[in-house]
Amino acid sequence: QVQLVESGGGLVQAGGSLRLSCAASGGTFSMYAMGWFRQAPGKEREFVGFISTSGGNTNYVDSVKGRFTISRDNAKNTVYLQMNSLKPEDTAVYYCAATLRYYTTSRVDYNYWGQGTQVTVSS
Repeated sequence: QVQLVESGGGLVQAGGSLRLSCAASGGTFSMYAMGWFRQAPGKEREFVGFISTSGGNTNYVDSVKGRFTISRDNAKNTVYLQMNSLKPEDTAVYYCAATLRYYTTSRVDYNYWGQGTQVTVSS
């Protein structure tokens, strides 16, 4: 059983930056590929980005490409989401999730989820 805890959310002005962290415990972190998802009020949870077990491969939804970067530190059992040039439409609860699949953007393939952290971008 893997436990995931996100942190780093908050209120930021448009154009600003935030870095989210997701700390894992209870499992072998390096075995899991990690994803970030977000859910805005009244909307479905959507895929934001993905990082492979080694960190060598990443992928992002088009709306965040060039602005968001996912990285991981397997020695610290932590995955990060660096968010730059934030826009009001990035406002959402952000979740990290773990999967044993090599690569997937589908939330149903993720076995473990964090509780989420709120990101609010003001205009």
